[in-house]
Amino acid sequence: MIAVAFLLLPLLGILARTEWSDLGTHLTSPGVTEALGLSLLVSFWALGLSLLLGVPLAWLLARTDFPGKALVRTLVLLPMVLPPTVGGVALLLGFGRRGLLGPWLEETFGVTLPFHTSGAVVAATFVAMPFLVISLEGALNGLRPEYEETAASLGASPLRVFRTVTLPMVAPGLLAGAALTWARALGEFGATITFAGNLPGVTQTLPLQVYLLLQNEPAAATSVSLLLLAIAMAVLIALRGRWTGATGATRDAGAERTAPAEAGQGAGAGAVDIGGPDPNDAPNVEAPGGGGGGRWALNAEVTGFTRLTLDAAPGTTIAVVGPNGAGKTTLLRALLGLTPRAHAALRLGDDDVTHRPPHRREVAWVPQNGALFPHLDALANTAYGLRARGVPRAEARRTARAWLDRLGVGHLAHRRPAQLSGGQAQRVALARALAPGPRLLLLDEPLAALDQTTRARVRHTLRRHLDGYGGVCLIVTHDPVEAVSLADRVLVLEAGEPLQYAPPAEVTRHPRSPWIARMLGRNAWPGTATETGTIALHDGGHLLVVPDPPPPGTEILAVIAPEAVALHRDEPTGSPRNVRPGTIREITASGGRLRVLVTTPGAPDLIAEITPESATELSLTEGIAVWTSVKATEVVVVVVL
Repeated sequence: MIAVAFLLLPLLGILARTEWSDLGTHLTSPGVTEALGLSLLVSFWALGLSLLLGVPLAWLLARTDFPGKALVRTLVLLPMVLPPTVGGVALLLGFGRRGLLGPWLEETFGVTLPFHTSGAVVAATFVAMPFLVISLEGALNGLRPEYEETAASLGASPLRVFRTVTLPMVAPGLLAGAALTWARALGEFGATITFAGNLPGVTQTLPLQVYLLLQNEPAAATSVSLLLLAIAMAVLIALRGRWTGATGATRDAGAERTAPAEAGQGAGAGAVDIGGPDPNDAPNVEAPGGGGGGRWALNAEVTGFTRLTLDAAPGTTIAVVGPNGAGKTTLLRALLGLTPRAHAALRLGDDDVTHRPPHRREVAWVPQNGALFPHLDALANTAYGLRARGVPRAEARRTARAWLDRLGVGHLAHRRPAQLSGGQAQRVALARALAPGPRLLLLDEPLAALDQTTRARVRHTLRRHLDGYGGVCLIVTHDPVEAVSLADRVLVLEAGEPLQYAPPAEVTRHPRSPWIARMLGRNAWPGTATETGTIALHDGGHLLVVPDPPPPGTEILAVIAPEAVALHRDEPTGSPRNVRPGTIREITASGGRLRVLVTTPGAPDLIAEITPESATELSLTEGIAVWTSVKATEVVVVVVL
């Protein structure tokens, strides 16, 4: 409260000492109106100069790394902490008649800045431009790169991306910076009087007029101060909640699919989208517009962090799986031409697109969050790639609407992304990617943000429409159901290297890495074949009996399906060759069955899958001792290459 009072009392002092009856007379006096006009002229010119110089500087600081970047940012911030009069002296020594650059400006261009209106503009720009640079740099840093990268993948040139995506999305930050810059320039005093002087009608701005009035007419000075205070407060009120971080590009980017529900539609990322036509009941018509005209095979040689050769026939869908850091997203970005970590020598059909920029590769990308442009509705989002490729507006919108109808979200064409549920947004993002007819489609965990019910519906829709796609589609996923149900082939990556590239059935039967086996719900343990015909597991050295052991010393992966593991309360007898005691640590439901985690000292954990009836019959609870058994014939041995 003391701090609030400290800040509030000076403002109350102005209000208390203002002679309200003479306020109009004071503000309309010739000297004040002349100074006000000059202040407006100087402040708007300073704003224009700040935009001209500050926007490229903010872009440079936000989007590039270069030697001396920290020094440049320090120079940007310096006028904010430098005493204004010292700034005026610095300007005088730099641009004055005896300054470093002043004589050259006067001799070459006949420009004299000190004691001239242009000098007041330079002084105001010097102290005000940092507000614009800082605000815009923050907005650019807060803009997720997926938006610009997605726009490039849809065929938009860098200039078009900046004009249609970057600028509209950072506009709130730019407007906020511009407003603060203008207000700061309007109130500048110290640098102006030091560098440009105090000449009536030339450099005597309104703050300087207040200084003069304070000596001779204190009441008039208070009235003019009230005017400047009112202008400053109006700027702050306008900024509050409209142009600052609470709204605009940053909030829209993060608020997608979190807006309140409309017309019965789910709003959150996990909401089930109801209402409107069900795409699963729609006929499987031919792709509209440019989406179904060609057949394009894929051949890629990827080098760098991710290293592989990838060949696929037209119409192939490839699921890319692997642990975090395996190089999955790097692979997609290499195919897009968006990362220095890896390089792809890429052929699509008969065309070598290796050296083409991203917007000319005809490779569409759908990132995990969809990256729908928040300032465009669903129809404009879907038409974006067509417009970027030069399709006339009316034709692009017709084709976009046909794609939205095909994916069951045509009735949502005029909604913004924030008004769509997670499933609806993913369908719109897919329609946007398919509408321009890309030769290669890249989907980065497209269903990860959806709840199980919505995911199943969108997965079914996606499968139907990938069936008619003439290019190659790569889907990064961590979901085994997606990998098996959507893909024709599965690519398993680990540390940037391909471990397996095979049909889903083959990967399911013979996974070549513990990670993929566990992703598929299997028990998987690396081990080494011994001379006694058993497998010595690397985790604890436990011996495992298998039906057809490989030669001694062979590195293998032992895979056991959870449903092949039997649980007993007493030590079993009979045919099972792999028997061991353990303790139940966790019981979880999985569909209509239960998954039971059993731990044993000196041996890897084992997961069994049983029916609820079996669990009841055995009186299984967490913490009790049990015996596990696995027949030797149920152990699948995969030789590690």
